[in-house]
Amino acid sequence: MEFLKGHGTQNDFVLLPDPDGRLELTEARVAALCDRQRGLGADGVLRVVRSAALDVESGGEWFMDYRNADGSIAEMCGNGVRVFVRYLVDSGLVTERDFVIGTRAGDRPVQLHADGSVTVLMGPATITGTSVTVVAGKPFSGVAVNVGNPHLVSVVEDDVDELDLRDQPDFDSDVFPDGVNLEFINLLGDNALKMRVHERGVGETRSCGTGTVAAVAAALHLAGTDTGEATVDIPGGRVVVEVRRGASTLTGPAEIVARGELDEAWWAGLGA
Repeated sequence: MEFLKGHGTQNDFVLLPDPDGRLELTEARVAALCDRQRGLGADGVLRVVRSAALDVESGGEWFMDYRNADGSIAEMCGNGVRVFVRYLVDSGLVTERDFVIGTRAGDRPVQLHADGSVTVLMGPATITGTSVTVVAGKPFSGVAVNVGNPHLVSVVEDDVDELDLRDQPDFDSDVFPDGVNLEFINLLGDNALKMRVHERGVGETRSCGTGTVAAVAAALHLAGTDTGEATVDIPGGRVVVEVRRGASTLTGPAEIVARGELDEAWWAGLGA
């Protein structure tokens, strides 16, 4: 059973090619694959499957079935889409450089550039209100943003590098009953942000694609506008986000770093 390993600004994924949708991808199998001691290690799993195999209504032939590291199902992953696109083109499954990917958050038009970077049309970044998160006993107010999945973005005066994000920050489960991705940002000026993120179902990651879009949308909202572009520096690198009314784009690198085969006995044992 083939697997690949890839990352987008060091947000890393195991890719499982499964064109006909035959894999039984359980929570236990996903969690084991993503475990960095007993599996391959990753922030999530990207199953590469045809939309028709899942009977999904989509304008794209290929559907990104994304799972968080704990095995839970997620609606969307901006870094994952870029890696997904890179795999499809490099493997010859798609010959165009502009096409559409299906996700649980809806179709996502994408473009692969000559330098290997990918632009994803992420859809709207919708401001949905405000809430509070608590990190190591310290509360931070934030702007709630929906980018196909839920986010809470908090502007931090001190350097975000000083935050202790090893444990799950507290949040209002009444506002976010399905959990939330928590972004903490510094406003650097000149259309630039610095961000760290604690992802729902994963923990702190080196990057979060939808989170960078949410961060820019929140910063613009606090500045009294809904249109603009910014670079976002995350621990894993830098991406460029453009937000406009009803739409947003994310541009950043995507790398395929390895491929191999999963042991059949190991996989079968996880399903027992």
